[in-house]
Amino acid sequence: MGNNKEIANISRATIGRMPSYLRFLKEKELAGERTISSTAIAEELNLNAVQVRKDLAVISSVAGKPKLGFEIADLIADINCFLGYDNVTDAVLVGAGGLGRALVGYGGFKNYGLNIVAAFDSSPELIGKSFGGVQVFDAAETSRLVRRLNVLIGIIAVPKEAAQQVADELVEGGVRAIWNFAPTHLVLPQKVAVKNEDMAASLAILSKRLAVILNSEK
Repeated sequence: MGNNKEIANISRATIGRMPSYLRFLKEKELAGERTISSTAIAEELNLNAVQVRKDLAVISSVAGKPKLGFEIADLIADINCFLGYDNVTDAVLVGAGGLGRALVGYGGFKNYGLNIVAAFDSSPELIGKSFGGVQVFDAAETSRLVRRLNVLIGIIAVPKEAAQQVADELVEGGVRAIWNFAPTHLVLPQKVAVKNEDMAASLAILSKRLAVILNSEK
């Protein structure tokens, strides 16, 4: 499959483009196509063809063939291997409110190597219930059950006031990566990876871009 380059030595921009490549390639495969050129990928995703070729060279040991391009199945397998999507990774969710239940209910995560096996909440009304086949446990049991389940990924979907405590409990339970949807900065050990989803910031950026577009049309 892919080469043995460490993901840490590859730029974030390159890694960030991989899911887009994967979605596009899967669509082409479902449409019955077997090969594709880097130029075609670039045009569809509005990228530079040279950049696409460089990205694919990072994750694939298979070079594109002149005129025929790349074998789509090979590229899909290489990207899956590179991103770790070929091995479903278990995760737990803390916060079974509206956002948390939406995340649990999104079945597409398994296509990207994420399998939510348990949820936690402090609300007596939610503890013991199941959403999308995922049971909600008492948040007081977070550390103990996470360690028992040997889960390495935690998803935080709680109010910002509770996020740091939740993060600490996840780390205590052995979690090594946190996907944080709470609008706050988390203080974590260096050994723990974190990805923050700042919805307010994303909305602000979107609103600003919309204002620029509208002003340009006046």
